[in-house]
Amino acid sequence: MAEKKVEKKLVATANTYDVLRRPVISEKAAKLSENNGVVFEVAMSATKEDVAKAVEVLFGIKPTKINIVITKGKTKTFRGRNTGTQRSVKKAYVSLPAGSELDLSANI
Repeated sequence: MAEKKVEKKLVATANTYDVLRRPVISEKAAKLSENNGVVFEVAMSATKEDVAKAVEVLFGIKPTKINIVITKGKTKTFRGRNTGTQRSVKKAYVSLPAGSELDLSANI
């Protein structure tokens, strides 16, 4: 008997859109984009699996590698008197397969 290969269709849910907050635009991100890399700011509760699924569903590209970094918020002094804290940020460095291209600046 011939077995039918059933592919799961990935469907975007509300949680999928909440995982990826925004792309990070910086010099380091620009250098990574030359080597098929993209940097996203992600939700603090997001895992590598969540980020991989979100990238695959939203952009149609399966990432090869994902690294996640949490940058702690710095304490800043404003006008010499008031002190405050910047927010902490979780970033995901996503490596894409060779030959694939993800241009985030096209819709600006």
